[in-house]
Amino acid sequence: MARTTSTYVCQSCGAQTRQFFGRCASCGSWNSLVEQTATATDNRRRRPVASPEQAAIPASARRSEPIAAVGDRPLQRLGSGYGEFDRVLGGGLVPGSLVLLGGDPGIGKSTLLLQSAQAMAAQHSVLYVSAEESAQQVKLRWRRLSDEQGLTADGSQLNLLAETDLELVLQELEALRPAVAVIDSIQALHDGELGSAPGSVAQVRECAAALARIAKRQDTALLLVGHVTKEGMLAGPKVLEHLVDAVLTFEGDRFASHRLLRAVKNRFGATHELGVFEMRGQGLAQVLNPSELFLGSEEPSAGTATIVACEGTRPLVVELQALVSTTSYASPRRTATGIGTNRLHQILAVLEKHLGLPLSRFDCYLAVAGGLDVEEPAADLGVAAAVVASYRDLTLPAGTVLIGELGLGGQLRPVAQLEQRLQESARLGFRRAVVPKGSGLGRLAAGLDLQLLEAGSVAEALVLALGVNPADDRA
Repeated sequence: MARTTSTYVCQSCGAQTRQFFGRCASCGSWNSLVEQTATATDNRRRRPVASPEQAAIPASARRSEPIAAVGDRPLQRLGSGYGEFDRVLGGGLVPGSLVLLGGDPGIGKSTLLLQSAQAMAAQHSVLYVSAEESAQQVKLRWRRLSDEQGLTADGSQLNLLAETDLELVLQELEALRPAVAVIDSIQALHDGELGSAPGSVAQVRECAAALARIAKRQDTALLLVGHVTKEGMLAGPKVLEHLVDAVLTFEGDRFASHRLLRAVKNRFGATHELGVFEMRGQGLAQVLNPSELFLGSEEPSAGTATIVACEGTRPLVVELQALVSTTSYASPRRTATGIGTNRLHQILAVLEKHLGLPLSRFDCYLAVAGGLDVEEPAADLGVAAAVVASYRDLTLPAGTVLIGELGLGGQLRPVAQLEQRLQESARLGFRRAVVPKGSGLGRLAAGLDLQLLEAGSVAEALVLALGVNPADDRA
């Protein structure tokens, strides 16, 4: 008789243990362990032991083949109907690939995929599986989007299935064999052969694996919608992110209208690419010139500086705003929005050490215009210039951008993709660029009608940018 064993599985990270604990030892979440029973059977395939004479003869491979002999197949990507979506995907959807799209509730995941499905249905067969909404609810949203955008259903190959049973979804995929399928969402599907509830670790893992097998077998590009936890991480086991070919996140501030689509993982393109959309009354519209969202007014003011940040291969011109004021407390207050606070503390320490500015007695507030998060160190020089300009109540000359990483010794370090940053600056009308010394792009800057100011240290760069030496007044 088969013996039954019990294991406790964490519903947050998928970790397994033989003993129940109130807190998961892997991810630290409380009350997330659920008991699962399984029958212990020995299903290992027995292989006879070869004799010494047979072991001396090398066995011939039956299923493997030399990698050079593998047949080549041209990669024909499917356009999503939106250039920003295709940019993040690396040029479009790859047949047989799995794409996982995650984001906060109400951010616009279903709207984006329904609009993209409607655009792709003009040329390809598309199946939209709604596991969270009824067919009437999806049709109401589709009709509203179609009427606002002037689209018609004539010649459309968009099919809708409102179902949560995995077996019925697989049968529809095999019968229809669509070029693209949308599953909204993977946490709402359930496999009847499993006893756990929909959305659990086992359900998400098995449903995703079954969908991946059929997608690879019949070359169907699969778009999966994934829920996120309150910490902002994708819900379900980590194996879900390993199983899919691309992981996209749809982000946005609830106080702003723009949405950011990022690629965290992509087997068929570059990661950390950025697509910008704007939520309007007629749905999501792609923003072809996103730098306009992150630039402030044309009139410069004290404490503002302009940088060129790179998201993947896309350069973005962004405005930084700093405010330095006398503190009223024993410890000065430091707040940063869009840039890491530790990075701000490091830049302030470099300015105080090498320029002699007593910033430790002042509060410092830093913000990135437009709500963008800038993580790369190429923004260091812009942060330093904005802080010094606010401290000295100076205004940077109009049409100036600052690009460079700040070292702890006060030196200015080179950054990647400097050529693309300068081209984007010139396209938007900027005429002065302060960059690290030794860039070798003087000829390119001359062709772009851009004055290139090279500096080797932060003090030299601030003198070129502000026109005065900020270390002269050490009040």
